[in-house]
Amino acid sequence: MQSQDVAPRPAPASDDPVVDVERAEAALVEHYPRLVRLAYLVLPPSLGRNRRVVTAHSLTQRALPRGRAAATPAIPAQSTGRDGDPGYAFLRLQVLRTALEAGLPLKRLAWPKRSQLPPLLPQVWGLRLFPRSGGADELALDQQLSALSGPARAAYVLRGLEKLKDGDVRDVLTAAGVEDVDDALAEADTVAEQYALLDSPEFDPCSLQARPTDLMRRRQHTKAALAAGAALLVCGALLGLPGEGWGPGSAAAPSYAQNPAAEAALDPAQLTKVPALAWQSSARTDFSVWPARGDLTDDSALLRRALAVWARPGETVAVSATPGTPSGGPPGAPQLLYAGTVDNAHVVILYDGLRIVRYAEPEEGTAGAALDFSRVDGATRAEASAVVLSRADGNVRYLVAPWVKRAAERDLLKPRTGAMDLTLTDGITSPLASAAAQQAGTCTSWNVLQLTDSTGTRLLTDLAELVPARLTTGRPGSVKDASGAAALRTWAPYSCWLGQMRSAGVRTVNAWAFARQALPDGTGSADWVCTRAETWRGGGERVLAQFRTPGATQAAVAAKGENVSACGARDPHVLAGVLWKANTGGWYLLAAGARDTESIRATGGARGSTEGSLLTVRAKQGAQAELKGTLESGRTISGLR
Repeated sequence: MQSQDVAPRPAPASDDPVVDVERAEAALVEHYPRLVRLAYLVLPPSLGRNRRVVTAHSLTQRALPRGRAAATPAIPAQSTGRDGDPGYAFLRLQVLRTALEAGLPLKRLAWPKRSQLPPLLPQVWGLRLFPRSGGADELALDQQLSALSGPARAAYVLRGLEKLKDGDVRDVLTAAGVEDVDDALAEADTVAEQYALLDSPEFDPCSLQARPTDLMRRRQHTKAALAAGAALLVCGALLGLPGEGWGPGSAAAPSYAQNPAAEAALDPAQLTKVPALAWQSSARTDFSVWPARGDLTDDSALLRRALAVWARPGETVAVSATPGTPSGGPPGAPQLLYAGTVDNAHVVILYDGLRIVRYAEPEEGTAGAALDFSRVDGATRAEASAVVLSRADGNVRYLVAPWVKRAAERDLLKPRTGAMDLTLTDGITSPLASAAAQQAGTCTSWNVLQLTDSTGTRLLTDLAELVPARLTTGRPGSVKDASGAAALRTWAPYSCWLGQMRSAGVRTVNAWAFARQALPDGTGSADWVCTRAETWRGGGERVLAQFRTPGATQAAVAAKGENVSACGARDPHVLAGVLWKANTGGWYLLAAGARDTESIRATGGARGSTEGSLLTVRAKQGAQAELKGTLESGRTISGLR
């Protein structure tokens, strides 16, 4: 069992413990994922993700003491070392020291250290390896860490990943050979404490994705090597042949057939560009009828770069994809939706029938290019209304569908406040504050995009993905867009919980007020609402049953579930309960189901039953109960947990 997510215990006192190779090897096997993550985070991001992964594994595997019977003094185990194991403390120091050395610049008159050279092992020929992409928060943290010096990055990682106090961090950095420890700690303070993100898959070099290397370049190198080898053979044979050498009957060199579909996918001239008014006469209203917009739709060089990066992204390209979205190259020539300059970046948006793909690069050069994928198969008119064009300074710009007549910004937390109009220029909105950019736990507003076309008005929310999620209200199977006054009032107390659904590939989120329950102390009635997030991939649905008492501005989550059918069109039923304290000091178990719930029964720490869809039972603080409900059809359902 890996111990990387277990809180460490204090280490026993030790007087300069000794670590032999067997003890170090045992610690390496047990804590290998943790040590490799530490090395990956400390190594300079300029190495590229593939080399960082391979180097992190190489440095960790070389951290063992030399010699089977060697005894190596270890630094005293820190109070927060992994389970107080001096073997782990020794290995951590070795990994940290070599990772810091790997980031040092090479000197002209000095031999490079082994850690500064590309690792001999491990090697994977023909593949690039890199961790799975995280969300926007992880990407932002990685960019901030890349701006730090090696020692400052090490200090931040030791604080966040190893949970060391500054005094222990100082000791470890000093033992690793850092000269200006105070400067490193001060520089690490410039990055906000987002330590929980260090455990993200974004920084896990043991859970990897694989992509081929540059196939065209590899083929060219292979051809060149074969040609050079053949030339050597020919020259050698000619030296041993009399007369004129090769005769006229020799075999010709093999030809290499090209894949027409692959060629078309990389040719800007083959891109599909829909005419501006095609959507008005089309029977379809989805991304397939969006026209090509932007001031760079004829920039062949930009489009060729975007297509090439899509087919084979380089090591320095930041690639992200929503869950369930394949990130491979285009199967054929895709459709161009946009190519232009937005917020000091060149942006290209493409569509291949399954995915929206966004390529972005700086106005000058291609360093820092990004490639994002989002699955959109089966999108309807409402869900194909907008695509994120750019994010900058906590704001977001959208490219909206050609049928959108008006765009506005609305704060979902304030339903009585009117919407603020956004300027539309060639389908591009003026910037609006992104709710996805809010820090976790700080929800003072939740800004959404309000779009109006000939069929009505709808709300879309940014959940840190390319395509915003559609917000609806109503009983599953008969939901409506959340645009009217009643729908806005329904959503207001529950909007902050949308933050729990970031970067999950969410297609729509529905809020269903399924019950209203009188409180036993006579202070009014509480509302029960079920919010359900449907995904593009048809799995990973998230359901929250929320409970709001009179006067509360926000609701409390009473129960939640993932990959469950409750509150959905296939199963429009729900049962949930909450332990509630009355103003009189007494505790109650309150439970509610939808209107077609015939009876509810509670067992366990709180017992009781009722005929109907509402249950109130006296309980004790901390009581645990099991809920069972019977529907009018006779079917039995369990309560959400």
